[in-house]
Amino acid sequence: MSKNIVILNGSPRKHGNTATLCDAFVEGAEAAGNHVTRFDLQTMNIHGCLGCMKGGKDPQSPCVQKDDMALIYPAYREADVVVLASPMYYWGFSSQLKAAFDRLFAVAELDSEYRNPIKNCVLLMAAEGNTPENGKPVLDYYHTLLEQLGWHDLGDILAGGVLQLGDILKNGGHEALKQARKLGASLS
Repeated sequence: MSKNIVILNGSPRKHGNTATLCDAFVEGAEAAGNHVTRFDLQTMNIHGCLGCMKGGKDPQSPCVQKDDMALIYPAYREADVVVLASPMYYWGFSSQLKAAFDRLFAVAELDSEYRNPIKNCVLLMAAEGNTPENGKPVLDYYHTLLEQLGWHDLGDILAGGVLQLGDILKNGGHEALKQARKLGASLS
C-alpha cells in the first residue's frame, strides 16, 4: 500500500549532500509507488516558534503566525511518514529543520491534551564526522524525540565524511545513497 511521505529538508545548500540523500530516498520511494512531498526549508519563509500557546484554533491554519508553514501543515496532517533531513550542525539538526519542526506544535494544539498526530519517521543526515561517536548525540536526540512523540522509527541514515559540497557523490557515491534509496523503496 502506498504511503504519503513528507520530507522536511533542513539543508541550507540547494544541491548539498543532504539534498542528494533526499534525492536518493525520493527515487526509491516513488519507484515503490509512494507519494512524496518535499519541502526545501531554506527556500521558504518560516519563522521560529513564538511559544505563545495561541495556536490550534483553526485546523486549516493552526498557527497564529502566517508564513510558509501554511504549505506544510496540510501535507503533514496527511502524511504517513515524516522524513527529517538535515546536515549535522553541532551534533544536532540545522536551524531550518528545528524551526519548522518546532512550529508543528501548532497542530498538537488542535488536541485538548496537546497530543501530536502519530507518525512514522525517517532521519536522513549528512555529517563531516564519520565515527559512531560522532553520530551518537544526534541519534540519541532523534530516538528520544520519537519516543516522546509516540512516533515510530522506520530508519536513520547518517552519511559521515561528507563536509564539502558534492562529497557524497565522490568515488562512485557514498554507501548512504544506496541505503536511502533502499529505505525509500521499502516504505510501500
